[in-house]
Amino acid sequence: MAKDKELKKAPIMAVGRRKTATARIFMYEGKGEILVNEVDIDKYFSSDVEKLAWSQPFHLVGVSHPASKFNATIKVRGSGRVGQLGAVVHALSRALATLSEENQVILRRSGHLTRDPRMVERKKYFLKKARKRPQYSKR
Repeated sequence: MAKDKELKKAPIMAVGRRKTATARIFMYEGKGEILVNEVDIDKYFSSDVEKLAWSQPFHLVGVSHPASKFNATIKVRGSGRVGQLGAVVHALSRALATLSEENQVILRRSGHLTRDPRMVERKKYFLKKARKRPQYSKR
């Protein structure tokens, strides 16, 4: 019960990252308005696969409909659509994990609290791309 009172007073802040995307989330108790860059999350991530991905942390924790219990404001920058979606899922998971110990265990087991470390490899000098070499010529 004490956690619920804390949630009403101050928003839960979390940061999620994926590739070069960074998502900052401010989550608080409310009617269920989740905004990503000032746009409703259902419009920002409009496909069914994207909706399933961002709502998965809520379903794992036991919140049947994410829009029924929490209001959230999310700011996402960098990368593309997939990177931004991954960053939002990571941030949502981190925010939900702060609510209770049980949530943290569930989300950790499902892999939502682990940052995906895969990044684009840098281009090296002499090479055409990160690993592509010029054609070898013996003579």
